[in-house]
Amino acid sequence: MPGCSEIVTSEPATDADSNILRWLGVALATFAATIAMGAVGLPTPALFAALLIGITYALIAVRRPLDVPASGMTIGQALIGVALGAELDASTLRAVASNWLGVSAVTLATLALSLGVGIAIARLTGISQATGTLGLIAGGASGIVAMADELGADSRLVAFMQYVRVLVVVLVAPLVAYILLAHGESGVPQTERIGTGLVGDLAFTGGCALAGALVARRLRVTAGTLLCPLAVAAILSVSGVADDASVPALVQSLAFALIGLQVGLRFTVATIREAQALLPWVLGAIFVLIAVSAGLAVLLVPLAHVTFADAYLATTPGGLYAVLAASVGIGANTTFVVSVQVLRVFIMVVAAPPLVRIVARWDDAQSV
Repeated sequence: MPGCSEIVTSEPATDADSNILRWLGVALATFAATIAMGAVGLPTPALFAALLIGITYALIAVRRPLDVPASGMTIGQALIGVALGAELDASTLRAVASNWLGVSAVTLATLALSLGVGIAIARLTGISQATGTLGLIAGGASGIVAMADELGADSRLVAFMQYVRVLVVVLVAPLVAYILLAHGESGVPQTERIGTGLVGDLAFTGGCALAGALVARRLRVTAGTLLCPLAVAAILSVSGVADDASVPALVQSLAFALIGLQVGLRFTVATIREAQALLPWVLGAIFVLIAVSAGLAVLLVPLAHVTFADAYLATTPGGLYAVLAASVGIGANTTFVVSVQVLRVFIMVVAAPPLVRIVARWDDAQSV
């Protein structure tokens, strides 16, 4: 009967329209929240905003859930990988190479410290080793959250722990720099990238993302959707082929929003309660990271022949953009500070997958 056919086909259309309207509302709310968070100076405001809006929607609209499609997650991971890879250039490597001993020692010590604190938090709170380890890796928050699910971690708790770390460091680092470390030292100014223009940047971004995604599919690398585009972008950037190309800010914001929504929309009331219970432990761990990193800065001063202000800002566990602003504000050696910070983020993101697997296997062996 014609009437029956109309009845059967009309309901899915209504559901599809309803989903479109809900996604439109979430997108508009995320856009508004991004503007607001950017205005108050939060780093990667699109990611913070999307995470907040995603959590809010998930808790309010329990019976009408939304989820970012797998293709959206792939795009977000690939774009974030390209953005991270583009940060590594020849000038960064030269600055690090001239102080390789001190920088290597501090970076490896920070990585070991992150792992140790993450393992301790997992043991003390009962969360999985993968979640604890990834949650407290000191660098590359967006990349770490993007790969969390693939590594068997709870991406919701990883996101919570990572962005608490970023927020605390963003608040503490500039405060310490301005109050305790502002000696009016004359630093080496950071060289600004000229860029290749919007068309060149888009071509670089799309080409690296596509090539990296294809390589990841071919090689079946864990977290390859993020790591392979990162590697392609880093190679082109360091070799000079990319000619200072970078990921346009709007494209980066889209990638951050996709990752933030993907994690936020999966939150539940139970997750929020678990996150609240974790908060004191996480804050304690973060302040341990900050304090020990300050101790590493003391060791870096004679090894790299820099001031304590430079060393402190270079070893701060996160908050790259806030650290850069603080280093410029006090006249620190911004080339050194940013070089060490960028290298730390790069190493943390690349080292995370194999290290998490090793820690998880070790924990399984211990529990047998």
